[in-house]
Amino acid sequence: MKHVNIPVFVPHLGCPKQCVFCDQRAISGVRSFDEGKARRVIERHLATLGDAEAEIAFFGGSFTGIGRERMTALLELAEEYVRAGLVRGIRFSTRPDFIDGEILEILSRYTITAAELGIQSSSDRVLALSKRGHTAEDSRRAMELLAEAGIPLVGQMMLGLPGAEAEDDRETARFIADCGASFARIYPTAVFRSTELYDMTLRGEYRPLSEEEAVERGADVLGIFSRRGVEVIRIGLPEGAGEEEFFAGPRHPAMGERIRSALYGRILGKACEAAGIPEKGDGAPVTLTVRTAPGEISAAAGYGRENKIRIENKYNVKKVKFIENPMVSRYNITLSSLSDSAGGGKPSCI
Repeated sequence: MKHVNIPVFVPHLGCPKQCVFCDQRAISGVRSFDEGKARRVIERHLATLGDAEAEIAFFGGSFTGIGRERMTALLELAEEYVRAGLVRGIRFSTRPDFIDGEILEILSRYTITAAELGIQSSSDRVLALSKRGHTAEDSRRAMELLAEAGIPLVGQMMLGLPGAEAEDDRETARFIADCGASFARIYPTAVFRSTELYDMTLRGEYRPLSEEEAVERGADVLGIFSRRGVEVIRIGLPEGAGEEEFFAGPRHPAMGERIRSALYGRILGKACEAAGIPEKGDGAPVTLTVRTAPGEISAAAGYGRENKIRIENKYNVKKVKFIENPMVSRYNITLSSLSDSAGGGKPSCI
């Protein structure tokens, strides 16, 4: 069944700090919050759901820091729709330093289906340069508390924050997996004009990632999450988010597709080498059959079919055929090759 979030944006509400990179008003397109409109937002989305399964999602700010009275009122509103059977539950985004025993006691009264924590980085140095106002230990503690409370956790991280090297990003992915997240979001850092990061960029204190750097780093962390069983539910900002305020940084409209393609490209390359597929001009041409998880053929073939083209250019391959196989898991493949030389040849599988 298709899953849909019904987003109720509370831009910057509850945030005690102004992170150097953040402009939730630009990203969400919501310039202010009117609590009285929340019901109308929910009703409008419900009218278009069809058979999709939905959750009411309080995004764009630090939901558990907006004040107990307002937070409880919004939770009560959302729970009405849960009790009526119109939505599955409630999710929210917040900061790690706004999760404690009191907050969890309040949340226990409602049908919370996910908490999305803005981890962003596991490096205290990067967090300080980004003016996050919390530490990696705050993140670890919050994730442990949520796990103990049985609330599914989504770890949000950003690629290429101030001071972050590629290994910092990889370590953040490992940290999120180690702390028990079931899901993750990956956001390459973009520079918006209304942020301090914009001024840092103009002064030469910050260099945004190039598109290619973001793709490579994204493939690194996506691979880590995949190997650790953490499902990545979003890569990159939604198309059009903050478009008018955007200044610099990786901003490809299909960033998620490009990163997934890059990871599959690495997987295919290693499989071809392990299978001993001959390079161009070396031996008899072969036909390759690549089996992927259902729905993964496009990503495996590559953005613009770049992976398929790379294999055909590098190896002595006559044809590459992609086939779905329900026995293959996501970000894995099985590869078989058949020689076109006389007498055929035996398939080799990875």
